[in-house]
Amino acid sequence: MELISSCQVTRSSGLERDLRGKPGKRQVTLLSRPAWRTACQELDREGLPWTTRRANLLIEGLEFGPEDVGAIVEVGKLRMQITRETDPCHRMDEQAPGLKQALTPDWRGGVCCRVIEDGTVRLGDAITVTA
Repeated sequence: MELISSCQVTRSSGLERDLRGKPGKRQVTLLSRPAWRTACQELDREGLPWTTRRANLLIEGLEFGPEDVGAIVEVGKLRMQITRETDPCHRMDEQAPGLKQALTPDWRGGVCCRVIEDGTVRLGDAITVTA
């Protein structure tokens, strides 16, 4: 995982330099900072970096749930559609024992999106979610 301050995101390849960004329902993954904090508190591992989750983007101030499937997420000109929950995998427990279970309730593991309009994401960009 690499932290960067800006990134081009496209329908054809997801986040630039992301080998898993091929078109489809899991093109870009979003992680909610509040949900990540809750999972870490549950593990008593509050200093665990969010990149441990291996999500593409960390979103401040929003939490996700089943009602968000189909919603449009806008970050600048980038538009993505939420397609489903991101299920935490066994690799989470390799990073921190119990992390998979802590991410499982309430969509704490984040959401998957498909890109519907290309754009550049920058650290601190405003985010809107519309049904």
